[in-house]
Amino acid sequence: MKTLAVIGGGSWGTALAIVLSPRFERVRLWVYEHDLAARMAESRLNDVYLPGFALPVNIEVSTDPARCAAGADVLLGVMPSHHARRVYSSILDALRPGMLFVSATKGLENGTLLRVSEVMREIIGPRFPPRIGVLSGPTFAREVAGGEPAAIVIASDDAALARTIQTAFSGPTFRLYTNADPAGVEIGASLKNVIAIAAGVCAGLGLGANTLAALVTRGLAEITRLAVAAGGQPRTLAGLAGLGDLVLTCNGQLSRNRTVGFQLGQGRSLDEILSGMKMVAEGVQTTYAAIDLAARLHVDLPITRQMYAILKQGRSPREALRELMERSLKEE
Repeated sequence: MKTLAVIGGGSWGTALAIVLSPRFERVRLWVYEHDLAARMAESRLNDVYLPGFALPVNIEVSTDPARCAAGADVLLGVMPSHHARRVYSSILDALRPGMLFVSATKGLENGTLLRVSEVMREIIGPRFPPRIGVLSGPTFAREVAGGEPAAIVIASDDAALARTIQTAFSGPTFRLYTNADPAGVEIGASLKNVIAIAAGVCAGLGLGANTLAALVTRGLAEITRLAVAAGGQPRTLAGLAGLGDLVLTCNGQLSRNRTVGFQLGQGRSLDEILSGMKMVAEGVQTTYAAIDLAARLHVDLPITRQMYAILKQGRSPREALRELMERSLKEE
């Protein structure tokens, strides 16, 4: 495999292009904003989403997603989940059966409640059966781009694809483990952002380690319930794409979702917070989709339900916390 197409030039897409550039002869990086793409092509820096990290010489910046995808051996999707259907539809004519598809998008599609790999199959499937893997794990873009060691999961029901991507993507600072449970990995990747917002709320309220430990533990329990109901395996949520990613996003200062929650806990409104952000906090939209999916699958998500009340209904963080603590008592 010689050519990698990275569809999405935000912080994570740029970081993946940088860390994977030694593994491929050519890396094409699609950037939505034309002005940013022009600056990146000239300065070799993503000054909006990942400042301070130079693009290697074999990375080509493009504003045409179809041109970026054409002829690639591996197509790596890193767009926000609510743009996935539109973007994959726009590049459909450039896709071919020999490609390997990897989704690094974390989120659910609102309305359909599909996982992103399911959206991809719905779009590409009528033309040819796509071979798809899902990439997820405890990673902050800046640390990956800076060469700090990281471990991540490539999940697919196509074992040969998982092994191929594992070999192609792994390097001195970027280690991939294979996994046969894309449903569990995608649900874990999506719902951890909701719990990260809750962790930020707790921090914004000035709460300490006891509260965070309880939140992470019970948050993992409800993520696991939803993942299993959606066809995932419990052991997946005990691994990198479940517990690992959850611990990172609930504790790390670089987490966008935790930052949203922190500011909510400090008393700012959601509209005010989001209007000041350049990057997408997937957990906000995922909260809405998770509530609908939980209703469809008859799964109880008490933390997610309180986050929905804060984000969508204007409930105060302290009232939401009180309701969580005063629910009827039960076994663990």
